Amino acid sequence: MRFIDRADAGEKLAEKLEKYKNNKNVIVIGLPRGGVVTAYEVAKELNLKLDIIVTRKIGAPGQPELALGAITQAGEPVLDHNLIEMVGASQRDLQEIIAHERVELSRRLKFYRAGRPELDLSGKTAILVDDGLATGATMLAAIVSAKAMGASKIVVAVPVSPIDTLNKINNFVDETVCLYSPEIFFGVGGFYEGFLQTEDQEVIDLLENARYN
Repeated sequence: MRFIDRADAGEKLAEKLEKYKNNKNVIVIGLPRGGVVTAYEVAKELNLKLDIIVTRKIGAPGQPELALGAITQAGEPVLDHNLIEMVGASQRDLQEIIAHERVELSRRLKFYRAGRPELDLSGKTAILVDDGLATGATMLAAIVSAKAMGASKIVVAVPVSPIDTLNKINNFVDETVCLYSPEIFFGVGGFYEGFLQTEDQEVIDLLENARYN
């Protein structure tokens, strides 16, 4: 399965989430940046509110694309200790990377939420949407964030994910929806015809156009 782009993936995801349509107790949460494009289409198709949870990947020293974990919106690290041991990352390395990512998380959070109320998920169903999962590190951090915000039910919805990552995520949420779990996985972008980087301004524009009330 291949998707035209992130918007196409969001439209297809919405079909699998039809039972949540028009439910005022449900909020669609996009993970910036690319996940917001997919989440926007889900929220639009289902007539639901759209918001964001900002997390940041903790990349391995010298291998920034390899996620050793991620930090939650509150800045707390959620670490994969087995992988950390495997790559031999030191505590000093981790502390430096986490400090750097906290600065970037703070910048993005202030920028994206400027003029918007704080996200309150108390008693709500949160549908966490990304454009795909690899290790699942940032999604796990988003799950921790949503639980801390009081979400009563958490659904993870993604277009594509390795089966082992999906199984891991499933242990922490109430429901997972994934359109495609390939046996061979070389990265999320490989399942899209168009997978250009999403810019900050596009995130802002989508949030401005989304339904908040």
